[in-house]
Amino acid sequence: MSVTGPPGPVMDRDEVDRALARLDAEHEAIETSLLALQDHAGRRLLEGARLTGVTEERWSATEQRITLLWAYFDAYAGALNTARELRARRRWPSHDDLAELTELLRGESVTVAGASTSGASPSLTEPAKLTERFTLEELVSRMNDLYAHSLDMVVAADAVWSALPARIDLLAAELARTRHLAHSVGVRPGEHPAGDDLERITRSLTALREQVISDPLAFWQRAEGSSAPGGGRAHTDRYDREARALEEVRREIEAVLTVRQDAEARLGRLRDVLSRADRTLAEARSARGEVLAKIAASEVPAVSGPSTALQEQLAMASDFRRHAQWHRLSPLLESLEEKAEDELLRARESLTAVTAPLAVRAELRGRLDAYRAKVARHGHAEDPLLIERYDAARRMLWSAPCDLRVAEQAVLRYQRAAAEVLAPRVPQQGGPTDRRGDA
Repeated sequence: MSVTGPPGPVMDRDEVDRALARLDAEHEAIETSLLALQDHAGRRLLEGARLTGVTEERWSATEQRITLLWAYFDAYAGALNTARELRARRRWPSHDDLAELTELLRGESVTVAGASTSGASPSLTEPAKLTERFTLEELVSRMNDLYAHSLDMVVAADAVWSALPARIDLLAAELARTRHLAHSVGVRPGEHPAGDDLERITRSLTALREQVISDPLAFWQRAEGSSAPGGGRAHTDRYDREARALEEVRREIEAVLTVRQDAEARLGRLRDVLSRADRTLAEARSARGEVLAKIAASEVPAVSGPSTALQEQLAMASDFRRHAQWHRLSPLLESLEEKAEDELLRARESLTAVTAPLAVRAELRGRLDAYRAKVARHGHAEDPLLIERYDAARRMLWSAPCDLRVAEQAVLRYQRAAAEVLAPRVPQQGGPTDRRGDA
């Protein structure tokens, strides 16, 4: 909407014709804008909606503005028609005609009944005005202001309605699919946290959609520094929060689905790990008996039996799988897999601890035979002292029960004697040395 020029002295004929031409074009532009506002989809929705909150309050004021806007336009059109008729009387208007046209076109020639100075509801503290007079320029300025405020409210409401309900409906459809999938894997409200989350998201989305429909302006964020009608955007904080929550639930349900697909293989691996742990413990118990029979004066740790708690939990996991309780099976499998590996490690450590004395005896036997072979390679196999000490160490290591401490000392004596034999000989005065001194 444009504005005519400022008032001035009596206009001549050309000035009047130019002013009327501008006013005709202005009238057409204003009428086009008003009809567009009247047919705006947002305005029709506002008229038919059950509004609440800030939207209800602003729409009530906007309806008054639109009513007043049409009243202004009718008054404007009437004044323009009067001026046209006066100008059409004579091809060459008289001075009185030009003076009257000047008053119509530039003076306060338009009277509007019941108009307020602001276009809003009458104030309780200001005196009521039954009529108000305007120049055409003032009336156009007032219409521009009313139109901008009305269009801003209509465009903002329409923008929110265009953006949010459709997105909420799409998210609700995704929510319905997720809920169906969750039900198929046993994720239900009251039984699983994800089921409770789905119920909360459902309630929140339902409430959000209802509020968006009834109070769209509660979700409108005006752009800073923008004076254009409808300058801003719909803020989607609540929608985005629920969308993220649904995505988290969906990932959790997908994890449960993965459990359903891999459950049998994981249960099979668990059974194998626990079976190996049981066999290792059985081997440790058998080895402990052998150690106690063959090794003397040795402290052999006790060997515990298989974990009945893990077997019970494994049976529970199998039961969850049979009854398709995937949401319960998932955390149980994760816990069992960790505990089963710990159990196998404990069994292996127990076997290692139990068989340590046998390993020590085997190491002493190997050391004894290695030194004997070394002595033989150097041609001292028939040395009487070496034969004597070898036989003593061998009897200790191959007898049952074997005293490892005594046997180790015997092997050390044989090693020292072998080292003495293999060492280079240095002639000494004072006669031969008795090599049995350390026997």
